[in-house]
Amino acid sequence: MMSSFALSAPRIFDGVIWHRDAAVLVRGDAVEAIVPRREIPSEVTVAECDGMLVPGFVDLQVNGGGGVMLNDRQDIEAIRTICAAHAPFGTTALLPTLITDTPEITARTVAAGVAAAAAKVPGFAGLHLEGPHLSLARKGAHDPKLIRTMEDADQAFLIETRNRLPALLTTVAPESVTPERMTALAKAGVVVSLGHSDTTYATATACAAVGATMATHLFNAMSQIGNREAGLAGAVIDNGGLWAGLIADGIHVDPATIGIAMRAKIGPAKIFLVTDAMSTIGTDMQSFTLNGRTIRRENGRLTLADGTLAGADLDMISAVRFMHRKIGLELGEALRMASLYPAEAMGFSRHGRLVAGSRADIVALSDGLDVRRVWIGGDRVVGVA
Repeated sequence: MMSSFALSAPRIFDGVIWHRDAAVLVRGDAVEAIVPRREIPSEVTVAECDGMLVPGFVDLQVNGGGGVMLNDRQDIEAIRTICAAHAPFGTTALLPTLITDTPEITARTVAAGVAAAAAKVPGFAGLHLEGPHLSLARKGAHDPKLIRTMEDADQAFLIETRNRLPALLTTVAPESVTPERMTALAKAGVVVSLGHSDTTYATATACAAVGATMATHLFNAMSQIGNREAGLAGAVIDNGGLWAGLIADGIHVDPATIGIAMRAKIGPAKIFLVTDAMSTIGTDMQSFTLNGRTIRRENGRLTLADGTLAGADLDMISAVRFMHRKIGLELGEALRMASLYPAEAMGFSRHGRLVAGSRADIVALSDGLDVRRVWIGGDRVVGVA
């Protein structure tokens, strides 16, 4: 028999609108409804929450957490540790992300993802393979020795991988992946994201027409908007079919630039939040390694020895606070950027909202936007009962 309970709060955000003095009814792993507090069935156990209840956050770019980097450990326990490290910050569904690495490590990562899906690891929603088919000109912290052009075997591997996982996102550059390959990947259900690329506006727009639907960490590791060439950044903002992840920490992208992009972005595709988090999340680590290179943590930054940014020291609730308090977005819109929009970008129909049939992935926030409790699939994973 499936368990049923209710969560009540002064405010509940269902992903679109706010409800006052209401309750979320949960049955099993799903939301049944949001009802006024007075209409909670008498036989249902009620947990009272201060502040607000909101949909769980969805993070499509998570390199690590809890002291673990996916590039260093490719097993189900590594994925479990990463997912658990992000839950206290409100993330209830994420894509563990492999930064450009060898074919052997990539294959082990996929095997770990398949095992995590079979075991129903809380928070695991699929994988993000960021590379190796990128541009050397915009490599960022990716190891240039491992970047390469996509071949037939690589394309076949990605398609076969998609068939084994609940979801697969891959970041590619037009310099290394032809439009025909992007089309084949998209038709197979792989979400194709443009990133780490020095491509032109025209080429990026053409890629969007043949299968690419997303861009990875907007403004970072991509061609910029110029007076005579709008670049990949311009194509993303100007194209209603391209979703875009954004690292909202005030370090990766200037707040003024974020504001401009938010006002200019053409829909229906939206800009959504990603953390690009590394192993430091949930720890006091001061350094770690990536492909044998030391990355240092200092003043909110993660950098290689030459100062190149290498991922982010960011969690999702901090990104929400930044968008609301620093950029000035209405709270509901900041929350959508962390939940509804990334879910829509990936086609996750049961995530990002609190409506009948959606997964009971729920976050209880204080009025000061601190995470108090978290439920994944109806199971409490953070906070007191």
